[in-house]
Formats: sequence, structure tokens, C-alpha cells
Amino acid sequence: MSARRTTPWPLVALFTAGYLAPYLLPTTVGRLESGLPLSPTRAGAVGSALLLSSATAGFLLASRVDRIGPRTLARIGLLLAVLGYGGAALTTTVPAVVAGAVLGGFGSGTVTAVAATGIAAQRDPHRTTTLGLLGVSALAGAVYLTVPHLGAGHAQPLAALALTALAVWPLTARLSPRTAPAPARTAAGSRLPHLRSGLLLAAAMPCWSAAQNSLWGVSGRIGLTQAHLGEATVGAVFAVALGTGLLGTVGAGALGPRLGRALPIGLGTVLIAGCIALSASATDLTSFAAGEIAWNLLYPVVLSYVIGLAAALDPRGRWAVLVGSASSLGTAVGPMTGSLLAARAGYPAMGTVLAVGLLAVAVPLTAVALRRRTTTVATGPTLTDGTQVRLDVAA
Repeated sequence: MSARRTTPWPLVALFTAGYLAPYLLPTTVGRLESGLPLSPTRAGAVGSALLLSSATAGFLLASRVDRIGPRTLARIGLLLAVLGYGGAALTTTVPAVVAGAVLGGFGSGTVTAVAATGIAAQRDPHRTTTLGLLGVSALAGAVYLTVPHLGAGHAQPLAALALTALAVWPLTARLSPRTAPAPARTAAGSRLPHLRSGLLLAAAMPCWSAAQNSLWGVSGRIGLTQAHLGEATVGAVFAVALGTGLLGTVGAGALGPRLGRALPIGLGTVLIAGCIALSASATDLTSFAAGEIAWNLLYPVVLSYVIGLAAALDPRGRWAVLVGSASSLGTAVGPMTGSLLAARAGYPAMGTVLAVGLLAVAVPLTAVALRRRTTTVATGPTLTDGTQVRLDVAA
């Protein structure tokens, strides 16, 4: 059955809403520290709690999206995000802020699980993923440019997360009660396919994400304290970096599978390690901007290929959700890990440790990519508009 190349915008919007929280991590943690009576380590711990809650949602819901229904589950997740982030933005009581951040994080993870499951059922998961990364990079860049001009306090980035979830809600009407028709799910089987490759990928991703977000969680403080830049300048650097990430994502979408997955994932991870070391040792605007911009150029490229690889392992999207949740688990410990390493050894030494860890984890990621190739099989509609899609299944 031939597929019509219709863009699944509801899934792109859900991906954007679900991934926005980790993209805003530096400003969220920085604002929690400056706007509330929290030390840098405790502010990082709140960021970690938010992302850990998001990862928990993914692990719990990986095999339940079909059963509950994507439309219902997406709306539950968006509601939790609005209530959690919105409530945290409206209070200055630390326990209430923490509770709201954790509730909102669970909502973000729920939304991400629905998006990942739906994306895995697309004819071209990589293309849909790159569109989602484009959306979240553009939105996060706009937030970084805007927040410094909206006054002090912790509320602004949390409010941005809540408003994004609210804006995405109307698009959930186009989601089907089921991700795929019953015959496709039956053919896929109830057991997880390609167990060895999936487990290796899921085991490697927490380390990969932890290294990335250990730097990302303290990047704002590196710019402010070590590179001696103002908040507006740091925000501008982040916005430019995320804008450059848009170019990388567009390039990844244009290349698609032409280079395979092993080269972008393996070489990209090695280059990211160098960017992290450069950014962590920055002492001025030039070195700080160079490290952050180069890193943000490469990060979404590699991430899009990793998500595509996970989606190719299981047409029902379970590996995509599990690997994404494993990645969120690493993202969750990132702010705390970065804060602790920086406090004990300094930013440059932290960067070196993270870079070495990334070089090590590049090996299993590349090995999984080399072992997998994809074929295409036909399936039925995913959305209620009758869009016909096909599944990428690992051969």
C-alpha cells in the first residue's frame, strides 16, 4: 500500500511540548536559584526531579499508549503539564514549586510517550522527529530571547511550559483513539523485538544524555560566573545556539538515511565530546559561544538519528518510548551531576570527565546502529484524517 506523505502535525506539536522542558533546563534551574531561596545544587536537584518524573512517565506508559488511546493520554499529559508548571509559576513556596515541577514533568513525559509511539508508526520516523526538533529548538530559542526582558523570578520559564501545553491541546482532536489498527499491532506481536539491540541502546542512552545535560544544566552558570557575561548575553548565546541547531536539524532531515545511522551517531557523539570540553573551559564570550553553538548544532542531529534507530526496532513504538525514557533518565541526573562535578572539581575538569564518558558510550551506540538496517511494510491510518502511513521495521 503506497503512503501519502502527509505531515502528522499533532505528533510534531506533542513532541515539541514534551521536549521543551529539557531544552529550557538552564534557564529554569538558573531562575529557581535566583528567584527562590535555593543553592545551585538544590536548584539543580529540582530540575533533576522534574526530568526524573518525566522519565518515570515514559517507563510506565511505554506499552499502554494503545490501550489507553493516544488522544486521551495526550490530553491527560497536557492537563498535568498545565496544572503542574502553571501552579509552580504562580507560587513562591519552595515545596509547592517542587511539587508543581514534578507534576508538570510527569505530564511532559506522558506527552512525549504519545508522540514517540505515534512517530514510530510513521512511514518516515526520522523526518517527523526532525520536524519536532525544529519546533522545540525554535520555541526554546524564542523563550531564551524573551525571558531576560520579563523581569526577575522563577515563573517565566515554567509559565512558558504551561502555555505551550495549553496551546497544543486543540491539536489532540486529530489524534486517533488508537495508534495503529488492530491487525498491525497483532502482526507486531506482544513481545519486544530485537531485545539485545534495544536493551543495549536503552542502557547507553542514560549515559549519553547525562553527559549532555550535565553541561546544559550548568551552562548558564558557566557563562555568568566563569566567562563573566550578563544574563541577556548568555540568553542571546543560547538563542543563537538553538537557532544553529535548527540548521543542523534541517541538514539531518535533508540527509535522511543516506549516510546510514552509524556515522552520524558515532562521529557526531565524538564531536559533541569536544564541544563539551570547549564550552566547560570557556573564560570569555568567544570560547563560550563557540562551544555552545557547535554543541547545539550537533546535538539534535545525533538525537534525531538515535530516535529514528529506536523507532526502527519496533513498529509499535515501545522501544522508541523506552529509549526516550532512558534518555530522560540520563537527562534527569544531568543537572545534579553537573552541579556536583563543578562544585568539587571546577567546570573545566567537569567538561573533561563528561567528554571522556561520551567517547566511551559512542562505542555501543555505533555498534547498535551498525547491526540494524530497515525495511518498510504497509500499515493503516494513524490519525483520524485518514492519513495512510507505513512502518519502518528493523530487519
